[in-house]
Amino acid sequence: MLQSQPDQTSFVYLFKDCAIGRELKMRNDRLEELKKGLIAIVGQQQVLTDDQKTRPYRTGIRVGKGVACAVVIPGNLLQLWQVLKLCVQLDKIIIIQAANTGLTGGSTPDGDDYDRDVVIISTLNLDQLILLNRGTQVVAAAGSTLYQLEERLAKLGRGPHSVIGSSCIGASIVGGICNNSGGNLVNRGPAYTEYSLFARLRADGELELINHLGIELGETPEDILTTLQQVNFNTEALPECQGQASDQDYKNRVRDIESPVPARFNADKRRLQEASGCAGKLAVFAVRLDTFPKPEEEQIFYVGTNQPQHLTTLRKQILSNFKQLPDMGEYLHRSYFDGADFYCKDAYLAIKYFGTGFIPTLFSIKRQVDQIVSQWPLPLFQDHFSDKALQFAAQLFPDHLPARMREYRNQYEHHMIILASDHSIQETKELLQQSFARADEECSYFECSESEGKAALLHRYVAGNAPARYQILNANESGELLPLDVALPRNCETWYEILPQEILCQMAETFQMSHFLCMVFHWDFVVRKGVDAADLKAKILSILDKAGAKYPAEHNVGHLYKAETDLSNFYKKIDPTNSFNPGIGKMSKLKDHQ
Repeated sequence: MLQSQPDQTSFVYLFKDCAIGRELKMRNDRLEELKKGLIAIVGQQQVLTDDQKTRPYRTGIRVGKGVACAVVIPGNLLQLWQVLKLCVQLDKIIIIQAANTGLTGGSTPDGDDYDRDVVIISTLNLDQLILLNRGTQVVAAAGSTLYQLEERLAKLGRGPHSVIGSSCIGASIVGGICNNSGGNLVNRGPAYTEYSLFARLRADGELELINHLGIELGETPEDILTTLQQVNFNTEALPECQGQASDQDYKNRVRDIESPVPARFNADKRRLQEASGCAGKLAVFAVRLDTFPKPEEEQIFYVGTNQPQHLTTLRKQILSNFKQLPDMGEYLHRSYFDGADFYCKDAYLAIKYFGTGFIPTLFSIKRQVDQIVSQWPLPLFQDHFSDKALQFAAQLFPDHLPARMREYRNQYEHHMIILASDHSIQETKELLQQSFARADEECSYFECSESEGKAALLHRYVAGNAPARYQILNANESGELLPLDVALPRNCETWYEILPQEILCQMAETFQMSHFLCMVFHWDFVVRKGVDAADLKAKILSILDKAGAKYPAEHNVGHLYKAETDLSNFYKKIDPTNSFNPGIGKMSKLKDHQ
């Protein structure tokens, strides 16, 4: 009896199966080589590959999540360099992550359509701060945070370039520089420096360490990093900086209230230089920044009105006539007042009673609790259990806001917090007496006591967490989170009319606030369930384009915004192989930007 012969198709499938099998084996071998190499550098406890353990690093604080074959946590700058070299040698995608507080998903992977394995490098253990020239400047390592710097500088009567909590809590210093973060300090401008220590991957595949800190640290990467870590140089006898270690021009630029161009935005070519604005397309080891003397006297004023044009007039008068600008001018619509009041009370109480230094610990506890209870079979424990528990617990406490703030919330739709210092106090007081002293149903103001001022700033400080918490607690009615970070033209006077009602009615909830003197607005929306968020966003961006707005203003493109030409060209220039944080700005995720 003749045996049947396998047809040609069978051979083809057999060949394909063998090829796929060989490819999978090779990939597994490479992953094992990566894992062993990382463990040899940082130790087994600092290399995470389990999905549950890597999840907090792969998921953004508001948006974004994706795949990663490993999370590695170096303990010093030299280990970071060695990890980078290994990842480059094995052709891995590298995402550098600090506090993971980005609001546009730019510090996490996005999806699973990368052409190479993704390695996340967490820099949180690299938190060294080196004060220079009696504290007038600082070298901040990759994982150092603003609250750490604030604590160090407070003893010297100085403050950092930004204050934490303009939109998120626990932000890192280097993350702010890499994302051109704006902050709310009008006189200091967005985070910016021309002095940094970073690694870049050249087009020929060569990884190199560039020392542009303006400090002589040695010749080889190992010498440079060891000298910096050991502070083996004279911190009090450094040459004067020839470049800028802060945005020294901003306080003049923001005063040009007739300009049709926004005061600050992420794609501004004037503020794209190496680490500044790189958005993770470079591996930034450290930056050098100016610090600032603390004022001798401060006063917070709280303004309320039902006519938003009153605030427009107030802004123009301040920027045009004041000899010294106030330090802050923060706008809160009633929507964000209420959002912070109800959804952020737990964060408010935690910071009030335990300080900002407790927040990283709180976040760590939350992650661990969610990780543990997510494995329990009951539905209650599956998603965001810690947020739900904290929300419930916070409501058991008495009212946390001062009586006058509560009265203003009930009487006025639009709120503004003005922090004035030294010479600007009297100027602010005189202007408010002229314009807002009527104390009627249209507008009014009050000078905050010390406790009221702290409460007002803390209320504003925690507000940025409200949209995400709202979405978690109202999942049945909520669709996607649509955060908009918008810089309006400096001459814009109708900021409150830009988005029409036909757009706003498609939102389950809206939250609106701004760095008002800068015309930088945070419009955070939770879209109604069933609404096409992508289509709605496209319509909104078209409206903003016609208004001369720029977006994003201060949180960088991440994976939410398309990078403008100037910005995408900058990214391609500093990362020609597209190995660092590929895909941001809606750009290619493929090697060499294919």
